[in-house]
Amino acid sequence: MKKLSKFVGLTLAMSLAAAPLAACADDNVFLIGGCGPLTGANASYGNSVMNGAQIAIDEINAAGGVQVGDTTYTLDLAFEDDEATEDKAVQAYNTLMDQGIDGFLGAVTSGACIAVVSISQQDGILQITPSGSAEACINGDNAFRICFSDPEQGTAMADYAIDTLGLKKIAVLYNAADEYSTGIQTAFEAEVAAKGGEIVASEAFQTGDVDFSTQLTTIKGTDAEAIYVPAYYQDVTYITKQASEQGIDVQFLGSDGWDGVLKTVTDPATVEGCIFTSPFCAAVDDENVVAFVEAYEAAYGETPDQFAADAYDGVYTFKAAMEQAGSIESADMIAAMTEISVSGLTGDPMTFEESGAAVKDVKFVTVKDGAYAYVE
Repeated sequence: MKKLSKFVGLTLAMSLAAAPLAACADDNVFLIGGCGPLTGANASYGNSVMNGAQIAIDEINAAGGVQVGDTTYTLDLAFEDDEATEDKAVQAYNTLMDQGIDGFLGAVTSGACIAVVSISQQDGILQITPSGSAEACINGDNAFRICFSDPEQGTAMADYAIDTLGLKKIAVLYNAADEYSTGIQTAFEAEVAAKGGEIVASEAFQTGDVDFSTQLTTIKGTDAEAIYVPAYYQDVTYITKQASEQGIDVQFLGSDGWDGVLKTVTDPATVEGCIFTSPFCAAVDDENVVAFVEAYEAAYGETPDQFAADAYDGVYTFKAAMEQAGSIESADMIAAMTEISVSGLTGDPMTFEESGAAVKDVKFVTVKDGAYAYVE
């Protein structure tokens, strides 16, 4: 099994200076295409993925590129806005294919990813989604993912809530119109029941809702010890604020979509002590994480989230597949995916099953003193 040795620790200035020169000096360019929401309510996710991928590409090019047999390739990125919608994702994917991409890093959100995965399978191109966590995102033998799946994190959080936190009565508040939210909710509720716990309320909302008072009032009338919200941070911002206003003071639990919530809450106290699943925490004192965070902050003026880290690992996964295959033909890289082991920011090691799933541990992040930290 091949171990990917990442190049980290270069200064951003060296990376940005060297990468364009390498591309100019070498016509052998491997073009990675990606799509995600660069505008709209979910723009944070798409921009994080695009930026995280670029950091990895700059590092790899500055280190000399990717050696594939006797040929050295530099990497380049083409990224399209899909607005987190199915029809725009198909348009974005087709645009990228017209540009002659060699691999597809996408899509970012589950619904968009599901919309293109069957098309990419027909085209036979290697598809690696950084963050499409719904089960259907990896339908097809060409499709893999960096993030863990919705059922995985729903089950892991249920186990943690009952076995570690000692909770028995839990309320759930989820988005019934979203594959991501319902996939996690279903797995979480099933595992809580299997563990002997009780779901005391299972309240739904719809995409775009901003008033959660009815659902929270219902939950407040139960004896819930915690509220599990498998949703994106935009929804969480409203939910936690309104829960505070209603005087609801219980443990909040969440999914990886919570990552980024500190950028949108007006009062960090509303999410203080929350615990959510995530494969990455920028505050970790790890050499590779520190180097990535420093490069990202220097380039984009903000701290990277898990979506950026997923994309970074996705690019290094392409590199590992290219090297293991000794080829840039998608069929060869697809076959190599189950043979590689990636030392990633979000999993070390990270391997891949034939199903397309990444094999790595689910981690838990909390908000402590207004900042993210791994749960010890």
